[in-house]
Amino acid sequence: MDFEVRKVRKAHGPVKLRRERERYFLLVRQGLSNKEASRLVGVNERTGREWRNGRSDPARFRAPAQQGRAPVAASSGRYLRDDERLHIADRLREKATIRAIAAELGRSPSTVSREIHRNRTTDPRGQWHYRPHAAQARADARRPRPKTGKIARNAELRDFIQQHLALRWSPEQICNALRAQFPDRPEMHVVHETVYQALYVQGRGELRREVTRALRSGRARRRPQRQAASRQPRFTHPMVMISERPAEAEDRAVPGHWEGDLIIGKDNGSAIGTLVERATRYVMLVHLPDGRSAEHMRDALVKTVKTLPSHLTRSLTWDQGSEMAAHHSFSIATDVPVYFCDPASPWQRGSNENTNGLLRQYFPKGTDLSVHTPEHLAAVAAELNGRPRKTLSWETPAERLHKLLAV
Repeated sequence: MDFEVRKVRKAHGPVKLRRERERYFLLVRQGLSNKEASRLVGVNERTGREWRNGRSDPARFRAPAQQGRAPVAASSGRYLRDDERLHIADRLREKATIRAIAAELGRSPSTVSREIHRNRTTDPRGQWHYRPHAAQARADARRPRPKTGKIARNAELRDFIQQHLALRWSPEQICNALRAQFPDRPEMHVVHETVYQALYVQGRGELRREVTRALRSGRARRRPQRQAASRQPRFTHPMVMISERPAEAEDRAVPGHWEGDLIIGKDNGSAIGTLVERATRYVMLVHLPDGRSAEHMRDALVKTVKTLPSHLTRSLTWDQGSEMAAHHSFSIATDVPVYFCDPASPWQRGSNENTNGLLRQYFPKGTDLSVHTPEHLAAVAAELNGRPRKTLSWETPAERLHKLLAV
């Protein structure tokens, strides 16, 4: 492993964590959870979540300091410092834009915008001014934790919520009633998550614990959801991800790389397997009369693949459906490696997804697919393979495959 976790555990800022960030995304693409990837690169889980959820890299807002002005020291922490607030105040007096100020500080423009709106001072005439020392005092007073919740601070709000919970109103209904009944009193407005927090979080005492019995779920505390890190492996043998598939399969230059999937019938009771060759778009349909269990899928795929010459069976790409749980034994029987797409990434099998859409004209959704015989499936595949394709310069998949077989 060519990556070493940094020895000094202190705030380094966004620029110095560039190597950690690149390594983090590499691990996530390999299928690791945020918790595990963050641990391996030596950063906090919250940092990993911010990277994963698309927080802009503050480095890209950094610009050279203007002439005649001393550069501001690079940010080294999460919170704005005294000198940064002084810089904001000076540049606002000079009519500088928020984006220009953010670039000089190496911060996101949204950070500067929120700072100004949260901590500015408004005079009796309604005009606002940004005073850096007052802004620093406000930020310091707002930072201590834990804080008293909005419901605990307002007895009228607490009583209103308790009364309507006793009437078996849902928290969302209560919150909308508050906005309708007190439209001009923002202190009486809360979102339903605030009510749930007051009910479920232990030790706050904002709402009576017995009121939780009025919730339709009947639970006095939240039911913990399964964490991604505790997810059990789907298959006995580990999956080989699509990122490890040969480059020749990606550019469609070499034939023999197939994409596969299922089209499902009424009530998930029947299915037909579909195989599409990436270079020629040649279609083969897999008959599954006995169901789509892993063993049935493996046997049907082995039977279908063995009808092809060896130079046209280089790889198979599938999604992470449970029907491919026996992929290892399939590869042993056919010498065809199986690569799996990333979760929720159907575009990684684009040819197969497009073909499944064409096949729905023959096998509509909500119908029983078990009534179709192998002969009918072969006839449908032959009809699709006889259509000229624009992507093949108006040749048919059958003609392209015939040329390859002739060679």
